[in-house]
Amino acid sequence: VQLQASGGGLVQAGGSLRLSCTASGRTASSSAMGWFRQAPGKERDFVAAISRTTFTTYPANPVKGRFTISRDNAGNTVYLQMNSLKPEDTAVYYCAAGPSYVNDKPYQYDYWGQGTLVTVSS
Repeated sequence: VQLQASGGGLVQAGGSLRLSCTASGRTASSSAMGWFRQAPGKERDFVAAISRTTFTTYPANPVKGRFTISRDNAGNTVYLQMNSLKPEDTAVYYCAAGPSYVNDKPYQYDYWGQGTLVTVSS
């Protein structure tokens, strides 16, 4: 499975961005998918995940109510709609795939995209 993330950029606090991640490979649609982020000097943190069949979503507490994860019907593209962005959301955002069930642990994901930088200015 190969993952290609896009959509990052520079935005002012309170603004919005939409990240996309397209997965290729026959196992992509059969995997739960997630978004993680990593700020400079910090660990990679879970942002949100979406299940492989029911498309049930699981956002992390810091982004709940502001970020929405979704995926297309074919299951090969996952999106992260980010609203009401804050400076503390600044990070490199990674999409990931692999587990059969949603999970918030990076080591449970086998495949990772290259990351896309999101910078939120105050």
